[in-house]
Amino acid sequence: MKNVFSKEVIHVVGGGLAGSECAYQLARRGHLVCLHEMRQGGTFTPAHKTRDFAELVCSNSFGSQTDYSAPGQLKWEAERLDSLILKSARKASIPAGMALGVDRKIFSQEVTKALKSFPNIQFKSDPVFSLDDIPRPAVIATGPLTHESLALSIQEHLKEEEEEHFLYFYDAIAPVIDADSIDMSIAWKANRYDDINKDYINCPLSKEEYFLLVEEIKNAQKVAPKEFEDIPCFEGCMPVENFVERGPLTLRFGPLSPKGLKNPKTGKTPFAVVQLRQENKEATAYNMVGFQTKMKYGEQIRVFRKIPGLQEAEFLKLGSIHKNLYIHTPKKLTQSLSSPRDPFLFFAGQITGVEGYFESTCIGLLVALFLDASLSGKKLSPPPRETAIGALLNALIEEKEYFQPTNINFGLFPRISMDQKRINKKKKRELILRRAQSYFEKWMEESVGLKSNVRDLSLCQENGIKRSFLK
Repeated sequence: MKNVFSKEVIHVVGGGLAGSECAYQLARRGHLVCLHEMRQGGTFTPAHKTRDFAELVCSNSFGSQTDYSAPGQLKWEAERLDSLILKSARKASIPAGMALGVDRKIFSQEVTKALKSFPNIQFKSDPVFSLDDIPRPAVIATGPLTHESLALSIQEHLKEEEEEHFLYFYDAIAPVIDADSIDMSIAWKANRYDDINKDYINCPLSKEEYFLLVEEIKNAQKVAPKEFEDIPCFEGCMPVENFVERGPLTLRFGPLSPKGLKNPKTGKTPFAVVQLRQENKEATAYNMVGFQTKMKYGEQIRVFRKIPGLQEAEFLKLGSIHKNLYIHTPKKLTQSLSSPRDPFLFFAGQITGVEGYFESTCIGLLVALFLDASLSGKKLSPPPRETAIGALLNALIEEKEYFQPTNINFGLFPRISMDQKRINKKKKRELILRRAQSYFEKWMEESVGLKSNVRDLSLCQENGIKRSFLK
């Protein structure tokens, strides 16, 4: 039988969401893949704690999965491309209202198990310190916490000028609380505007309690202020302290909004509400929604125990903040997210300037498609901007005055041209999503040819494909 597996080994550096998805997509298309993850060998970043692939370090939510949202559309498209991360997330899903929340441990284990089931994926655990250490073709998916030595090598390769070093932003992590330590005589379970599902624990605050909390957050000791000077925080994962700096009521109109949350114990809507989202399958732990923080550890315990219902809270994990880097993609990478100087050196995931778990996943998936096409001597047309994945890619490669990481949102899609009178926002979004699905299906059929590209993995044994294909 003819060997349908490519002989060229593709090196994917980074076993996070983008790297895991990229390796999976390449392997199922018959490529030999070497997946490098230094955590497998015991070298960790400031945020990672385990050796598993696709470890989640911030939230345990992949965002909305509704069919009327931009994140939901991104998942709709990724499902049709057989996303490993999406399949694993659904297997590890836990109640999270309209969002796709996961048990972190189960999720990472699912991804790790799936990757290790491929005989055409080999794993390397030594840190990669330089681009020169990696044969081509290669995908760099090391994320915003790229090892400093490798980051310097990437910077040198991309010929960053003195005034154009890597761009940085700060990302923060919220605390996780032992469920048994939450006072349910004060808190209650409910979703916003939903009397049936009760996925979130809600802690009510009176006006006085709210403003006291704001003052405590404002005056709490923070982690070394000079470490955070002149570097912005990502808007989608902003520390609670930054909300407070924008005004005393900012939190109330943000993550502490009481809208749609009537307290069944009083029959009234509180002045503000702190929501806790389930962290694991067993519901033994909950994370504080919107409470990413840069407070010192002791201060977090002191301040957050002033929230009604959390007076005796036991913190399983405290919040933290870390510096992330990303490439100025519009200036430094091609439209297929490869290096202009090295056509078989690709970049994927958060390091390219997307923000969010699933956004990073989809860029890893897309890079796998670009690379698969290149190795086949073909050119893959980028997904149309009218699609969610295309809109996300366009946000990365389009020249702009100010480049900052972005999540998928309706503002990235082209406007709908309408001859009739003004239509409302809901109808407009319905039309955008309907158009996205139509364009995506056409792109899949005409450009991707998905079915014809996927190999039958049962042929591995017949063709002698073993994990020891690298010397």
